[in-house]
Amino acid sequence: MALWGGRFTSSPAEAVFALSRSIEFDWRLAPYDLRASLAHLMVLEKAKLISSTDAQLIRKSLRELQDEIAQGTFLPAPEDEDVHSALERGLTAKLGATGGALRAGRSRNDQVATDLRLFSLDHMLHIANLVTDLQRAIVAKAGEYVDAPAPGFTHLQHAQPVSFGHELLKHAHALDRDVARIKDWHARSSFSPLGAGALAGSSLHLDPEGVASDLGFTAAIANSIDAVSDRDFVAEALFVLAMIGSHLSRMGEEWCLWASTEFGWAKIDDAFATGSSIMPQKKNPDIAELARGKAGRLIGNLTAVLSMLKGLPFAYNRDLQEDKEPLFDSIDTLNLVLPAFTGMVTTTVFDREKMSASAPTGFSLATEIADYLVRAGVPFAQAHEAAGKCVHTCESEKKELHQLTDSQFTQIHPLLQADVRDVLTVDGALRSRTTFGGTAPANVRSQIGALEGLISSNASWIAGESQRFSGMMGA
Repeated sequence: MALWGGRFTSSPAEAVFALSRSIEFDWRLAPYDLRASLAHLMVLEKAKLISSTDAQLIRKSLRELQDEIAQGTFLPAPEDEDVHSALERGLTAKLGATGGALRAGRSRNDQVATDLRLFSLDHMLHIANLVTDLQRAIVAKAGEYVDAPAPGFTHLQHAQPVSFGHELLKHAHALDRDVARIKDWHARSSFSPLGAGALAGSSLHLDPEGVASDLGFTAAIANSIDAVSDRDFVAEALFVLAMIGSHLSRMGEEWCLWASTEFGWAKIDDAFATGSSIMPQKKNPDIAELARGKAGRLIGNLTAVLSMLKGLPFAYNRDLQEDKEPLFDSIDTLNLVLPAFTGMVTTTVFDREKMSASAPTGFSLATEIADYLVRAGVPFAQAHEAAGKCVHTCESEKKELHQLTDSQFTQIHPLLQADVRDVLTVDGALRSRTTFGGTAPANVRSQIGALEGLISSNASWIAGESQRFSGMMGA
């Protein structure tokens, strides 16, 4: 049913109604709209704008609609323009004209802004929970490979040996920042627009702060124009989701490389790989590739909303109808990708021998020579030069650093003694990197313990907020 039309002499053209209609995607806001309606009803009853008798009837009907929507027995009709008109149709079908009383003191402008905030707060908590699941999988896998040496890379070239557990943990730290961003976003977005009306508030004796408290928000938004036109919370949520997607994409790229024949480090479990329709030998890292590909979709959704918001006049404009589909799509995308990616990480097995054999190649121990000279009192610039000459000699003679003779070492620099070979081992290189955040296995184990504490703390926060939110939605 239309929520407007008194000043019009005709219904909208079919093309206009088709363009305006948003019920296909905003129907998923129905549970949140009903919850906000119950809070609004309480205020109307308290202000004696609706009698207690009518309020009881409306409250009962709203709860019936909640159940019917949950059971799938009340659905949108072709004539419904949006979620608000569909629900008012359902309410007036039960109560007649009394069902229209609930519209007093609110507009679709503050109504939809409230619904979308409630939806976002709820679903971002679920995304945070999925991210912590992936973090746990990464930390557990890193724990298996703390003592497994592997080449570390810069520019995709061998750089220095690292603990492979250390290599994996970098992703857990990136994901921790994602959860922290969700927590920050959650605190910044937990403000209620309800009571702002179309843009100017209401002449009726409403209680926006009471409604905000009832819905679990921190407070009501202080400016009614800002309340109906702000979509920072959507853009910021989309940035967080795009950042998660970017992190998954980078992880996916590594898994693709590690699973390649050329690397041969990673064996992806059959349950998290696919085959080829023409080449029977193929085993493809499709989960990693899909995660990498869908990052572009997440970034595109963010770009779409930022482009829509740029230069938008205040207060409400119909352009803001375009805020929902990108947000819904990004949330749905990560709800698909994160569990599959977590399963892939959990079940991947890495080849310790291949990684270890590859760790010293590419002269990745050259820095050990420079550090050896620095400890002997040589300025690093000179030490770096000498280490580079060692590499050049090895390349010319097709040998490894530890194969240089004593005389070759001393010719390159007089302080390069025979015991320099003691530092030219992968194990020694790893154990020596004891600075905070370094790759020494003891450090990596401490890093794992710290991450486990962060994950546990974040999981407690997520569980607490989710439980609180579930309680409010059932109120």
